[in-house]
Amino acid sequence: MKRTPARSVLPSLRRVLLLGILLPVFGFVLVNTVVLYRQALAAADTAYDRTLLASAKSLSEQLQVAGVGDQVRVQSTLLYSALEAFEADNRSRIYYRVSGFNGEMVSGFDDLPAARLPLPEQKIYAALVHFYDDEYRGDPVRMAVLLQPVAGVAGQGMATIQVAETLELRQTLARQILIDTLWRQAVLVIVIVLVVVVVVQRATRPVRALSHALEARSENDLSPLPTDSAPRELLPLIEATNQHMQRLAQLLEHQKRFVRDTSHQLRTPLAVLKTQVQSARRGDVAPQQALEEIGHTVERATELANQMLALAKVEQLRQEKDAPLIDWATVVRTVSLDLSPLIAERSLDFSLDVHAAPVRSHEWALRELSRNLLHNAIKNTPPDSRLAVALVTDAQTAALTISDSGPGISATLRERLFQPFATDQQQRSDGLGSGSGLGLAICHGIALSLGGSIDLVNRESHGKVQGLDATVRLPIARA
Repeated sequence: MKRTPARSVLPSLRRVLLLGILLPVFGFVLVNTVVLYRQALAAADTAYDRTLLASAKSLSEQLQVAGVGDQVRVQSTLLYSALEAFEADNRSRIYYRVSGFNGEMVSGFDDLPAARLPLPEQKIYAALVHFYDDEYRGDPVRMAVLLQPVAGVAGQGMATIQVAETLELRQTLARQILIDTLWRQAVLVIVIVLVVVVVVQRATRPVRALSHALEARSENDLSPLPTDSAPRELLPLIEATNQHMQRLAQLLEHQKRFVRDTSHQLRTPLAVLKTQVQSARRGDVAPQQALEEIGHTVERATELANQMLALAKVEQLRQEKDAPLIDWATVVRTVSLDLSPLIAERSLDFSLDVHAAPVRSHEWALRELSRNLLHNAIKNTPPDSRLAVALVTDAQTAALTISDSGPGISATLRERLFQPFATDQQQRSDGLGSGSGLGLAICHGIALSLGGSIDLVNRESHGKVQGLDATVRLPIARA
């Protein structure tokens, strides 16, 4: 048993809109949170670094120079308890170290890591101070290094003062700033989500309404969709859908008309054929005469069927876009050669003057167009009369003109000249011969499908009709 391949399910428009809007918002909030936390830490460092600098300067005020000659050294009388005033609370601890002119230990914690020298250029503080992160006794600390000039009667030099503080307060302050900002961002994200959901729901409502309207339609309802209440973004889709439904409606109408006309037109010759066969069986007419009548009826029914099929094919030509490049002159010569027996049978003075005319068309369409026009001209031209075919071109169009010497067309016939099945009786009354009335309708349809036109004009001289000029104009094809 053959399985039908599973059809891939595309995500809904609402889901695409929601994800396309909310994912960047969440991504921005995440990145902003990281950046905000770093900025909060930097702000906390800036605030507490001032305390460290104040501690270091307080230490520098307690320094003095002692000794004589080469024994000059720095002395400090500061007790650690004096630094308790700079501790914000008991969650943070401050350590210090004072180094002499030659880096020797003066006071403080001797295991405090040595200062990173030389100091980089500082633009924030006027003093020779540098702040950086370090580690002491397994805890991360913030280190301040101050180079302090010390002078006395015994001599002078540059002492190094280090003050380190644990990071509990800084991290607490950064987290507090982050939390205070995050809950506001959370509220903002919730509001954005609600607004986006509501807006997307309302924005996609016309799409859902359009879908429901199409689902609720019957199979034969090809009326255009309303565009009055449609948003601007949906107008191209609705207009394209309406154009497509219009083409479908025309195609269905053509099919219905074709079936209706076929059943109506073929009923008469088939009924005549049935009567002729029954008459031949009864022996009402001679066998040879019966066969001739049946053959004539079959020939006319065949011609009618072929013309109706040709008329149906013309409608297909309207739907086709890419047509090949064909020389119309070659087609006209071929058609003239095919109909030459009819021309010779009526002893017509026939002239053919054609020039190369490249057009975009299917060969069948050009052949059918040329054959119908020439065949009608042959039938309507009296024996021993003149019949001329000319194909000329200019910069824009190619024009095929078939000039016969017949009786022309009347004003009443011209009104319905290109309508199918509408010219039969009028043609007979005007002396144009019998026919199905499809030939000119086929020519007219082909000319329109190729972007051209067809005109039938009586050729008059001194107020008397001398014949009929049938002219078809088609656009010249550009390579």
